[in-house]
Amino acid sequence: MKKGNLTFFLSLLSLLAVSTITALAASTPKKPKKPSDRLYEMRIYYPTPGNYAAIVDRFRQYTTKLFEKHGMTNIGYWTPTDTSRKELVYILSYPDRAARDASWKAFGSDPEWKAVVAKTEANGKIVERVDQIFMNESDISPAIKTQAKSPERIFELRTYTATPGNLNNLIDRFRNHTIKLFSKHGMEHIGYWTTVEKDPSTQPKLVYILAHPSEAAGKQHFDEFRKDPKWVKAKEESEKNGPLTVKVESVYMKPTDYSPIK
Repeated sequence: MKKGNLTFFLSLLSLLAVSTITALAASTPKKPKKPSDRLYEMRIYYPTPGNYAAIVDRFRQYTTKLFEKHGMTNIGYWTPTDTSRKELVYILSYPDRAARDASWKAFGSDPEWKAVVAKTEANGKIVERVDQIFMNESDISPAIKTQAKSPERIFELRTYTATPGNLNNLIDRFRNHTIKLFSKHGMEHIGYWTTVEKDPSTQPKLVYILAHPSEAAGKQHFDEFRKDPKWVKAKEESEKNGPLTVKVESVYMKPTDYSPIK
């Protein structure tokens, strides 16, 4: 074989090898990423009448700093865009449950925090109640980054209650279809979690947060997503034996000025 022909032949073999490897890589299912083993806690604060602004401000001036002092990681702080909902929603993370409990014990007994409570509640309690949701990071979640972007984004908190026995099927649908289609339609992924239920026999929920340029854009993108033929097909195929969810909740939220995620 002539030198020129040999060079051409070797180049062709190399190109075929690269094409084959690329094709195999594309056809091989991706292994689920190993999620962070940190514990996440979502807390929702409801004010006593007339004290919504006071709660939000107390976190701004004091609470977030004291959380950091006691080893808690501030992830994000939000208020609903629906102003009739007087709620402060925030997420903290910890190395594990033991660290979480130790941090809260130290925080609660800190003289600095006690002084803050005495000052801010001189005229009575400002918190009516607090909801707590403990969560583990799902293997479909991107790395959760506490970053602020400009222009400011609107966030959407979505909670899915799966039909009995179908949480893993629901997560698989997200892994194989939903997440890619969300990206296609301009939605930004912040984090995906599964809840830690008090009763081990209770099926966890899927909780996730998306970011949108605005609430209107988020609603438009979801409308486009729901009409996408690829989503229609994926939903139909995944629900041949019945729906995967019994309840889907959505809350649009605005980050507070002190939220690490904006």
